[in-house]
Amino acid sequence: MRARYCAHELRLVDFVVHTYHPSCNAAAEADAIAESVHGDWKKLEVVSTEPGKDDYEGYVTFNAYFIEDKRQYSFTEKSRFVKEDGQWFYIDGEMYDYPLPVKKREIGRNDPCVCGSGKKYKKCCGS
Repeated sequence: MRARYCAHELRLVDFVVHTYHPSCNAAAEADAIAESVHGDWKKLEVVSTEPGKDDYEGYVTFNAYFIEDKRQYSFTEKSRFVKEDGQWFYIDGEMYDYPLPVKKREIGRNDPCVCGSGKKYKKCCGS
């Protein structure tokens, strides 16, 4: 999922097309996909992930932010992916009208610091 977002950000239309499930016939929609890729993508927030009914299906809910015509936009989608031959493919998604809140991870004082220093949070950025 993050790879698809990065492909949008880097305008890698072929990558986006190839990560659609073959049943979606994305190659026929390549021009429309190219239009969606050409925004100025700013941020991706993963809201939640859920397994499907087996190990070959999964859902990712996310908020994506982009700029188009000097205006900032966002959308929220719950995407459905299926796994075939070890590779995940996008099938479809359900759009929401508003961004969903992202759960922030609580950092304990004795957890490793988020800056990557290797120190405990309380002895580094948490002091």
